[in-house]
Amino acid sequence: MKKFTEVFMALILSLGILIGCAGVNPIEIPPGSGDQVSEPVVSVPPGSDDQAANDQASNHQAADGASAGTDYSEIFMVDPRDWGAYDSLIAEIRATDDPAQREALMHQAEDMLMNTGMLLPVCYHNDVYLQKNYVSGIYSNLTGCKFFLFARTDGDTLRVQIGGEPDGLDPSLNSSPEGICLSVNSFAGLYTFDEEGSVIPDLAADEQVSGDGMTYTITLLPDLKWSDGSKLKADDFIYAWNRAADPATGSDFACQFDMVARNEDGSLKAEAGEDEETQMQTLIIELTAPCAYFNELLASPAWFPVRQSEVEDNPDWETNPGAWAQETGFITNGAYTLSEWIPGESMTYVKNPDYHRADEVETETLQFLFSEDAASAYAAYREGRLDFIDTVPVEEIRALRDKEEFKTVNQLGTYYAGFNVDSPLFEGKTAAQASAMRRAFALLVDRDYICRYIVQTGQKPANSLIPSGMADGRGGVFKANDADYLFPDEVDEGYFDPVWSQATVEEAIALLEYAGYRFENGKLSAETPISFAYLTENAERSVALAEALQQDFAEIGIHMTISSMEEDAFLSQRREGNYDMVFGCRLADINDPLDMLELWTTDSGQLYFFS
Repeated sequence: MKKFTEVFMALILSLGILIGCAGVNPIEIPPGSGDQVSEPVVSVPPGSDDQAANDQASNHQAADGASAGTDYSEIFMVDPRDWGAYDSLIAEIRATDDPAQREALMHQAEDMLMNTGMLLPVCYHNDVYLQKNYVSGIYSNLTGCKFFLFARTDGDTLRVQIGGEPDGLDPSLNSSPEGICLSVNSFAGLYTFDEEGSVIPDLAADEQVSGDGMTYTITLLPDLKWSDGSKLKADDFIYAWNRAADPATGSDFACQFDMVARNEDGSLKAEAGEDEETQMQTLIIELTAPCAYFNELLASPAWFPVRQSEVEDNPDWETNPGAWAQETGFITNGAYTLSEWIPGESMTYVKNPDYHRADEVETETLQFLFSEDAASAYAAYREGRLDFIDTVPVEEIRALRDKEEFKTVNQLGTYYAGFNVDSPLFEGKTAAQASAMRRAFALLVDRDYICRYIVQTGQKPANSLIPSGMADGRGGVFKANDADYLFPDEVDEGYFDPVWSQATVEEAIALLEYAGYRFENGKLSAETPISFAYLTENAERSVALAEALQQDFAEIGIHMTISSMEEDAFLSQRREGNYDMVFGCRLADINDPLDMLELWTTDSGQLYFFS
């Protein structure tokens, strides 16, 4: 069975280290249960005289196990419904000030998360769009934000299609790609991104960091204003950050503020002040541990200022925190303000003369068309009614990708499918059997076909949630091929082989047999059928990906139905856990693995794989 058993036996060792580092007890399995674990595997230190013998014994045991029927309970030993160890590990990652130890702990968290099988990685993300040749100055960063504020075009209006319509426009609450795009073009933070994707100061004039890396003192530029001409104050940042961090607000980004120290009353240790010499406003922020990517966080929308009076003057602000930004005319501090909103159709933004870089904004009006229908958007683009479209029809990509107007940009993200671990699909199964089932599904997916014929723009097959090229916080790459790492960038290595073959199908069948399913001539027996539903948004590429998964699973007799719906309905159903398996596409908010890993803690606002 290729390297499958050997790698998973190595995972047992890494999880043993994880449990020790996390300071929690291993999962206890009752004697006589289906998950009974036999003698523990004993680790031999690398480089010792017994290392070779240990490796040889492990390989021998793996080979014997594969031929005789592997006891997968020793491999799938992480139960996603007993998640305290993972929560503790993420807390330790946030608190550590040793970069090497932090990276090692993040690798362990990734091992633990992927061992559950609840995430089925498909391919790493990049982005494509079409842009007329007379348009320039648009750029995108690695986390998917598109910046139109310095665009140049014929005339004074840029007409853009960016996907579906967001629920609202509060930068602390809007987590959809379209909403984040609107936030970075209508609000401004302490830092931003330039055309090269580098973090640069925006509203910050100066920054001083203490020797231990735990205290940031940031001086604001003078004469900053809101879009109504009133003064923007350092206190506006403090209010916005505490509001975003407050669970009552319901922000998906609340976990980003866990790195900020807390006062006794639970508020963030961040205060507004004034520089004694220059009389300029300052912000002093105390962290719980040094953070190599803190300036990148300060450039993300959740850290943008919002004005307290603007938020709380809305009568529904306590029960509907984002209500203040759901109609035209709300106050911003960025390059544009919302002047017209036709629900279900479009939004029009006009230049904000009080933006501190207004003299660099050449385009007076941005018109955003909301449509997830790629064919309609492409038709409007071809007819000259749109200057930029972010949704390119799958069937047109092959013909367009060599054209000058076709743009491909790198991004840190992963397409994946997720299982609801409480789905009836896993009823009656032990934790190990359920994980084995989910891993079997992952082995059946032909990722190379999906990359070549569905997404088509140079994406790589994914062997984990963490995207290829993500930084490790130490000046290197997290998915570099370290000797002890189970998810390196080479696609034929790692936790499982992401390249489909007959061998991976045989491995999948072996896993399903362990979970209690019977097979006849390589097909599921009628005695033990598998049938489930897959939930997805109705964007063309997402549906095409679902159909590819459906065909792959059908190869061994698994029946998958597809339920596709508009984005708002899809997101609602996903949050409520109304699915067996669901489409996911995670774009990182920051270039750090913790951004991906901390989403799966028990208290995360984005953990929706438990019904």
